[in-house]
Amino acid sequence: MNPSQLAKYLPILDWGRAYNRGTLTNDLVAAVIVTIMLIPQSLAYALLAGLPPEMGLYASMLPVVLYAVFGTSRALAVGPVAVVSLLTVAAVSKIAVPGTSEYIVAAITLAFLSGLILLALGLLRLGFLANFLSHPVIAGFITASGLIIAASQLKHILGIEAYGHTLPDLIGSLAHNLSHINWLTAVIGVTATGFLFWVRKGLLPLLLEFGVSQRLAGIVAKAGPVAAIVATTLIVWGFDLAASGVKVVGDVPKGLPLLTLPSFSMDMWSSLIASAVLISIISFVESVSVAQTLAAKKRQRIDPDQELIGLGAANLGASFTGGFPVTGGFSRSIVNYDAGADTPAAGGYTAIGLLAASLFLTPLIFHLPKATLAATIIVAVLSLVDFTIVKKSWRHSKADFAAVAATMGVTLVLGVELGVTAGVAISILIHLYKTSRPHMAIVGQISGTEHYRNVLRHDVITTPEVLSIRVDESLYFANTRFLEDRIYDEVAQRPELKHVVLMCSAVNTMDMSALESLETINERLEASKVTFHFSEVKGPVIDQLKKTGFLDHLTGQVFMSQHLAQTTLCAENKREIVLLPKSKQTRFFTV
Repeated sequence: MNPSQLAKYLPILDWGRAYNRGTLTNDLVAAVIVTIMLIPQSLAYALLAGLPPEMGLYASMLPVVLYAVFGTSRALAVGPVAVVSLLTVAAVSKIAVPGTSEYIVAAITLAFLSGLILLALGLLRLGFLANFLSHPVIAGFITASGLIIAASQLKHILGIEAYGHTLPDLIGSLAHNLSHINWLTAVIGVTATGFLFWVRKGLLPLLLEFGVSQRLAGIVAKAGPVAAIVATTLIVWGFDLAASGVKVVGDVPKGLPLLTLPSFSMDMWSSLIASAVLISIISFVESVSVAQTLAAKKRQRIDPDQELIGLGAANLGASFTGGFPVTGGFSRSIVNYDAGADTPAAGGYTAIGLLAASLFLTPLIFHLPKATLAATIIVAVLSLVDFTIVKKSWRHSKADFAAVAATMGVTLVLGVELGVTAGVAISILIHLYKTSRPHMAIVGQISGTEHYRNVLRHDVITTPEVLSIRVDESLYFANTRFLEDRIYDEVAQRPELKHVVLMCSAVNTMDMSALESLETINERLEASKVTFHFSEVKGPVIDQLKKTGFLDHLTGQVFMSQHLAQTTLCAENKREIVLLPKSKQTRFFTV
């Protein structure tokens, strides 16, 4: 393998060559800021996943380093995220009780399976499969998941018990136990939530108003969650509020993550494999969308297939160091980018910072109230909730609206796994429906030009002996019958018709079913004494038609352009062409 091929699979060999002191400084500053944000987030997302808090720190160490070696994004920050944590608890709680050793092993195994799937997809260059999950569906799923996550954290905010993985279950459980609120916990939780919302929106403008530099103000604003953690931890410790029922994180093991192994039980694998596939898809789509957005700002490019390899390596690393499934997070990646990270090395420095926190800071968070971590999660996930996607999809496409609404509804009512499954299924069904009924238009010549347009939209020149029909979709098994029916209906309405021209400017491919339909159309038109022609056929499609021998039996010709077809056939018929106003045109099936 030559150096260029090796650099393709190890992007660190590419950006590492240009690494200098200035880049080092920028990466270190970004690492400090992201580390400050990640300490509370990592603990919180581990608790969200039903796991011990230290596993959140472990999942943010080696995975970050492995992504820095294999990933292509210069700014993506990898680690636990809210949606994947929610998917983890939904999957693992089916086979084990949260808090048990079996539950922890299952979470580690889930990371291992996700890593294998992502790695396999990357090596097979199958990143395109994620395109089957449309952006509106992803936005609807994330919005619904954000609401479920926020609702699931209210039990920690209020100090009560609540269960369930769907919104109705959570709301019912919260309402049932509302009389058992621990008011000290509620005061801490509500206050911390309000403070974090204010920090997110109001602290930065306030600091700038007092003359603080933009960069320093940004660092202080990002450190807001740390301030909330320090303050509430001191209050709980100083007043011994744990004795009054305020739940705290408790003892967090100090030291390096231990080497762990996933389970190789086939029973556990069969129980987790479907969830691992869903987590892999969601992880990849979320990660790549963030990476592409940030790369575009600096005119950089990412390789989606190599991103699969990077994320796969990160998840495998998590499974061997006591972590759980990870991906590129939106909020931390934005912070990493805004803080000035120039290369993935910033992630490696972040891992060192988290390692130091695991070694020296874990004893200090014994009295950290879970309500504060819940507040951190709520503020983070509500920023991902976007109800405007419902309005946008309604205006743009009723089919997309149906997909968004169905995905949100299934996720909220039946759970996140069924929600994302429904999203994938609906996306594929909508694609099949749209392509099975392709847009087709009768076209005519715009006077004084060689352009041909839809007769329903323009005043065009046409003739009764020639029917020119444009199909705006590649032809395959799902839409060929629709094409046949349309042509036969149009021919039946035109007793003077002698030629049908199929304009193929938008046809990129044809499968065997399409070829058989074209052969049938050619035979039936010949029986009706109508000649079948093609125009503006692309090279690859012509090659397909030649290989099958279809052109040897074609009753008409293949014209280089629609204008050449129109003028040639009109000349053959010696018929003067006339202007056809839109108001005089025949009824058609599509516009």
